[in-house]
Amino acid sequence: MSGAHELESASGLCVLSVLCCLTLACSYVGSLYVWKSELSRDHPAVIKRRFTSVLVVSSLSPLFLWVWRELTGMKTDAAILSLMGFRVDGILPATILPLLLTMILFLGPLVQLSLDCPWGLLEGLKIAFDPHFWMLCFTDMRWLRNQVIAPLTEELVFRACMLPMLVPCTSPGTAIFTCPLFFGIAHFHHVIEQLRFRQGTVLSIFLSAAFQFSYTAVFGAYTAFIFLRTGHLIGPVLCHSFCNYIGFPAIFTVLDHPQRATIVLFYGLGVVLFFLLLYPMTDPTLYGDIPICYLLDKGSSDHRSLCL
Repeated sequence: MSGAHELESASGLCVLSVLCCLTLACSYVGSLYVWKSELSRDHPAVIKRRFTSVLVVSSLSPLFLWVWRELTGMKTDAAILSLMGFRVDGILPATILPLLLTMILFLGPLVQLSLDCPWGLLEGLKIAFDPHFWMLCFTDMRWLRNQVIAPLTEELVFRACMLPMLVPCTSPGTAIFTCPLFFGIAHFHHVIEQLRFRQGTVLSIFLSAAFQFSYTAVFGAYTAFIFLRTGHLIGPVLCHSFCNYIGFPAIFTVLDHPQRATIVLFYGLGVVLFFLLLYPMTDPTLYGDIPICYLLDKGSSDHRSLCL
């Protein structure tokens, strides 16, 4: 009877966890549509209004985690904000190493960009340290959305809040691949706007959506991996912002590039180095006490691999 009770309890935990994650995902996406407008999603007025709604949902997202903890009775020694990756211990390596690892993965695209860039190194450094340049960036609504608001709110909602709810039910390994499904599905709302503004044929829009779902799901698994291994939110946010800036690698243009041999070499080198450094650079011992460990059974293999 005790085994059946435990099974029922585990099943109830999983159902509640998935429902909470689904509600949170729907709330985030739904907040984008509380404002009725005939303008496109890239219009500054639309972006400003959506900033307001997603920031409200994001600020309320810790409440979902608190309610989940109260309903499940999942008492831990870690505070809610700590579980969400807001902590000081290990913050310096958590800020630098995941971003550096992501830049290594994108070594090929970065080399390609540098070869095509009309600026020299000194000119680029002058622009990077020019306050006027950053003023222009922060007053550009699309830049602010893609580089700041979207990475911060999406990682907060889809990683920091959902992973602590999924890990006790599914284990960290499964949660890494489950959590991005909510993230990928959430991006399907772009189909509505593309159909509405007739930005292509129905087939091309849905093929693009399927590709975007696949890409965002893989990317979501990567940032979920970083979040669980480091116990910090800052790494996923910076990696998300960086990837939004770089975009999907223009692989098919490489073959037509005058220096394709060099670029292909760095594409391959980046991928090889990324997989060689993935675990060493995300070693949990570099980042202090991982809060997610408080949600794991101390005798489990997941606890031993992540927390010891």
